[in-house]
Amino acid sequence: MASDLKTIAEKVYGGERLDVEDGRALFASRDIREIGRLAHVVRQRLHGDTTYYNVNRHFNYSNVCALSCKFCDFYRKKDQAGAYEYSLDDVRQQAQLAMEAGATEIHIVGGLHPWLPFEYYTDLMQAVHEVYPELHIKAFTAVEIVHLARISKRGKDIDGVLLDLKEAGLGSLPGGGAEVFDDRCHDAAFKGKIRSDRWIDVHRSAHRLGLMSNATILYGHIESHEDRLQHLLMLRESQDEAIEKGYPARFQTVIPLPFIPGRSEMSNLPGPTGLDDLKMLAISRLMLDNLAHVKAFWIMQTLELAQLSLQFGVDDIDGTVVWYDITKVKGDTSTHQEVTVNTLRQTIYEAGFEPVERDTLYRRIERDGPNWRLAGSEMVGTGS
Repeated sequence: MASDLKTIAEKVYGGERLDVEDGRALFASRDIREIGRLAHVVRQRLHGDTTYYNVNRHFNYSNVCALSCKFCDFYRKKDQAGAYEYSLDDVRQQAQLAMEAGATEIHIVGGLHPWLPFEYYTDLMQAVHEVYPELHIKAFTAVEIVHLARISKRGKDIDGVLLDLKEAGLGSLPGGGAEVFDDRCHDAAFKGKIRSDRWIDVHRSAHRLGLMSNATILYGHIESHEDRLQHLLMLRESQDEAIEKGYPARFQTVIPLPFIPGRSEMSNLPGPTGLDDLKMLAISRLMLDNLAHVKAFWIMQTLELAQLSLQFGVDDIDGTVVWYDITKVKGDTSTHQEVTVNTLRQTIYEAGFEPVERDTLYRRIERDGPNWRLAGSEMVGTGS
């Protein structure tokens, strides 16, 4: 073991919280095996061999966006080639497909569309539940929530916006839009997007109102290791607050997302390596002692690396997904990015772990084909 990790190992085995200097030592260390081993100790302590996956479906209601973030090759302007926006009939079709597949979750995000009214978003969720009432809607990043407050002329009333969305069917918030909590990175790569304090404010409101959420960090572009560390510490501090104040909800999982250059304005950058991915996942597990789960989003990290990451602190590899338009890790233009339940389960088994299907809130699912139920509850029939 490298000498710079001995003190950290003692803390990990003793169940002690790592501090900022420990985080710096982890990022500076090249002993990826020991970092992974220590993260695995924490993972085993929390979850044993249990590894989660879910049956889900993503859709992006529009790629039209008022922002022009340099790292993003998803956004389009209104009349630009490839620009789209979903009608409510399109939304109903997505809900029908989710129902036929027996999905328990639908994940909905999009660009900051300049002209869609607030009612479009509430109607969207109501349309989903018209078709499939049992489907959990995880939707709208903190960036979108602030945008919805603006277009509904309630710029400071985040609570009111979230309550309206919750009444219309919102079940939880995803973790997107956080990028990296650093002003230098913000101004260089995603100027105009909300800053870290605003992102955390939205999630604080969600937690206070009983909406669970996730957290992300986008790494491997122009940020430094110190930027990554400070981002993780800010998430940890926010979670501490939710716990100390007894909020009914909090961050469930952190999803470290590797930057994929694609055809963005930052396409000259190489993006992170596989070793950097594993190290980032492991350090996230070690530093975020108050978040229950660490997810490797296989869409962006590949299924093969997600499988390996189960030895580096990860306990969740996400779900079936089906359609994903924001990043294409293999460099093609296809939005059809899907794996089967059997593939997910086999991937987990081969790594030496126990696959457990979960819902969005990490409750166990029992399944009979497309029909499913929460463990101990009545079966939900999907009609397929």
